[in-house]
Amino acid sequence: MEARILPLPTPVPTPASIGAPVPVRIDGDRIVVERLVVVDAALAASLADREPAERPAVVERALRIGLLAMQDASRASLRLLAASGDDEPALRVVIAADVGDTAVTPRPELDRAVISVSDAVLWPAVAAVHVDGADAESAVRAAAAVIDAADLGDDDAEFALGSAEDFDLAWYAPGEIRYLVEELDAR
Repeated sequence: MEARILPLPTPVPTPASIGAPVPVRIDGDRIVVERLVVVDAALAASLADREPAERPAVVERALRIGLLAMQDASRASLRLLAASGDDEPALRVVIAADVGDTAVTPRPELDRAVISVSDAVLWPAVAAVHVDGADAESAVRAAAAVIDAADLGDDDAEFALGSAEDFDLAWYAPGEIRYLVEELDAR
């Protein structure tokens, strides 16, 4: 997966722009960045308490953290694939769920985005499922075979890992998963 963070627009104060709307505004539990809308009640509440000029940096950091967590989760999926049999489809799967802060314990000793969840995550908490397309299968299988070597700094293995990460994970709403599972079972 390749992701680039572009700097959020920061208003340059000019006499004409004084009093003009800032590029990041809060609308209830929605964070609106020009045409990008992020629905996150906790982040919106936090941003509402900040000065408007500080909001772009906070949102940019939150997006970076989310992208890093997605990348780390997709690499964890490769580790699971490496331990599974060859009869499993070689597809990375990342499940994003909304769980309360009290149910989550950061585990930085395991990796930067690893957490423990104290309670079961029920299906209604699932926000999205991210899965590779069939076109990524050979690259994902090759990356899963060398994930441990990549962790140890092997350049060839890191290249194979990068080749798999060049494929973006597809986003599925929870209601679409039934169809995805049916399609995978038909293989």
